Amino acid sequence: MRTRFAPSPTGYLHIGGARTAFYSWLHARKHGGRFVLRIEDTDRERSTEASVNAILEGMTWLGLEYDEGPFFQTDRFDRYAEVIQQLLDKGLAYRCYCTREELDDLREQQMARKEKPRYNGKCRVGAQAREGVEPVIRFKNPTEGAVVIDDLVKGRVVIQNSELDDLIIARSDGTPTYNLTVVVDDWDMGVTHVIRGDDHLNNTPRQINLLRAMEAELPIYAHVPMILGEDGKRLSKRHGAVSVMQYREDGFLPEALLNYLVRLGWSHGDQEVFSMDEMIELFDIKDVNGAASIFNQEKLLWLNQQYIINAEPEYIAHHLGIHLGKLGIDPSEGPDILLVVKAQQERAKTLVEMAQISEFIYRDFDEFDPQAAKKHLRPVAQEPLEKMKAALAALEDWSIEALHQTVQQVSEALELKMGKVAQPLRVAVVGRAASPGIDETLALIGKEATLRRIDKALGFILQRVQAG
Repeated sequence: MRTRFAPSPTGYLHIGGARTAFYSWLHARKHGGRFVLRIEDTDRERSTEASVNAILEGMTWLGLEYDEGPFFQTDRFDRYAEVIQQLLDKGLAYRCYCTREELDDLREQQMARKEKPRYNGKCRVGAQAREGVEPVIRFKNPTEGAVVIDDLVKGRVVIQNSELDDLIIARSDGTPTYNLTVVVDDWDMGVTHVIRGDDHLNNTPRQINLLRAMEAELPIYAHVPMILGEDGKRLSKRHGAVSVMQYREDGFLPEALLNYLVRLGWSHGDQEVFSMDEMIELFDIKDVNGAASIFNQEKLLWLNQQYIINAEPEYIAHHLGIHLGKLGIDPSEGPDILLVVKAQQERAKTLVEMAQISEFIYRDFDEFDPQAAKKHLRPVAQEPLEKMKAALAALEDWSIEALHQTVQQVSEALELKMGKVAQPLRVAVVGRAASPGIDETLALIGKEATLRRIDKALGFILQRVQAG
C-alpha cells in the first residue's frame, strides 16, 4: 500500500490539507504501507520556496513523517513531455489550434442555450496548423461508455463519458497541466490509494481515463468531504486560524490538533480523546462520513486542554518555553519550569494562556487587577498583610509545607478564616484573584519578590485610605 499527500506550494499548510495528509498517513501506517510527500509546484507564478518550507514545517510539527520525498513536479518535466508524446503517437491526444477568443465565444453560445460549457472537439480530427497560434494539446477522451468510481468514502459514482470533454494536458507553452502531472506521478510512484478532498472528485473520471490510456493500474480513490465554518461556509480566514502553524503560535499541541482533525468526519463510538497508537489501530478510511464537517473552535480548545492536563510535564515544559520566550521571559531565570507546569497544568486551555498566567512568577506586574484590588486590597486587609509580611520575612524554610503552615498560623492568630488572609495575599503577590494554591504560589515567586510585592500592596491600601 502506498498513499500520498500532494500539496501545491502557494501558501501555508491549511487545516483541510493537514486532515487529508493525516488520513493518508494513518491509512498507510495502519496497513504497514508507505506515505509519500509530493510537492505539486508546476504553477510557477504562485509557487514559492517560502510556501514549500511552510508545508514541510507544518508536517514536521504535526509529526507526519513521510517515507519518501519530498518529490517536486518541476523536476519531472521531461517525464511529462515523454508521456504526452506517447499519447500523441498513439493517437490518444491531439493539437488544438482554437484561440482563446473562439473558445470564449463557444462558451457564451452554449450558456445562452443553457448547455454545459465544454469543448466541442473541433480540432479532434486532423486540425490544421494556424499561423501565429501555438497549439495546446488535448487528451482524446472516450465518447462512449462510463467511468465507474468505487470511492471508499462517497460510494459508487458513475460519470458518463459523454459528459466529459477533451481536457488540455499541455498548455501552449508546452507546460503540462494538473490532471496530466498528477496521473503520471501517481502511476510512477506506485500510489495505490488516492485520499484527497472531494473538491477533486470532478477530476477523477478524467484522470481514470488518462490512466487507462497509459495502460496504468488504477489506484483506489477516497474523496473526503470539505471542512466548513460554523456558518456552514467553506473554512477560510474569516473563521479564524486556518494555517496549521498558526495553531502552534496560538498554543495548541500537535497531538490535540491531529486528534481533533481525525474526528472531523470519523468517529469510534463516543470516544473523544485518542492516543496516536489508537488512531492508527482504529481509523478506517471507509468509516469517514461523506457529509461535510463543521469546525468548532471551542471543541478544539477543550480537547487541547485535555492533552495539556494529561501530558507529561516534561513534554509541556518543552513547548511552554517557546511561549514564555515570546513574552520576553527566560525560563532559566526563575524556578524549575517543571514546577511551573505542574502548578498550572489544569488551569490553561492553551500554552499561550499558560505562559500568560505564569508571567507573575518571573517578573513583577505593573498594576493590580481593578476588580480584585477593589474586593481584596481594602483597609481591612492591611493588618493580615503586615502580619504575613513579618512572618514570611522571618521564615528560613521557603518550602510549600512551611509556607502553608505560616499562612495557617497567621490566620489562627488573627482569628480569621484562612481565605481572609490568603486571598488578599494572593492579590498582593500575583496582581489578580486567581493562581495556584497560595503556598505553591509563594514558593514559585520566591521570598524576595513576595516581600517586595506585599509592600506594594500595602502602599496601594494606604493610598486608598488617604483617598477616602
